[in-house]
Amino acid sequence: MPAHDTERNEGADQPLGSRALLGATVAYALLVVVGLAAIGTFPAATESGEQLVAWFRENGGAVRWMVWAWTVAIPPLAVMIACLRRLLPAPHRDVFLVGAISYLAAIEIGTWSWAGLALQADRLNPATARTVLDVAIFLGPVLTGSTTTMIAPVTLLALRGQARLPRWLGFFGAVAFLEQAAETITIFGTTGFTQPGGAMNMQLGATLTVMWLVAFGVWAGLRGHIMEPAARWAT
Repeated sequence: MPAHDTERNEGADQPLGSRALLGATVAYALLVVVGLAAIGTFPAATESGEQLVAWFRENGGAVRWMVWAWTVAIPPLAVMIACLRRLLPAPHRDVFLVGAISYLAAIEIGTWSWAGLALQADRLNPATARTVLDVAIFLGPVLTGSTTTMIAPVTLLALRGQARLPRWLGFFGAVAFLEQAAETITIFGTTGFTQPGGAMNMQLGATLTVMWLVAFGVWAGLRGHIMEPAARWAT
């Protein structure tokens, strides 16, 4: 049997090198940046209802651009998830998939509240604005459950030198995982850096998570190897 046939039967050795994955990763990164740049500084959990109404009246257009960018980012993120899970063995791939899908869904749902508040900002009631945003800003604290679930299996494999994942991805993932785990304290925060939806969530945590995901996507698109069951490659 030729060497390449033996390799196919053994599985777990098919190069990915996907232009589609690279393109999706770049598109996702750009759209996330566009969304963050459009919104600028998020309103704080400590602001009054009146201050929120004034903020949404002034930034309603920016909020819609953010929602648009993050909505359009869903298809490329879905492509990334589908491609990246193929690099992982079971059950790691399944844990990654659960975390990644819940990450995608949570962001999609979270943007609804922002878009709704910006829709008719000139008629917005201060008490309503504060209540709805209080729900929306907990996207950040609760999202840490999804991000840690997504990052953990990849990091564990990379640190162990398994699935042909580079160790630098494991070290990067360890930093991102520990930060996200620590970020769960924002559930109890009320003011300052650790307030829900504050700098720890929307700046530090979001930046680390997106950078890790983009780094994983770029590496995988260039040098990743598919981890498929042997039966899939048997001839």
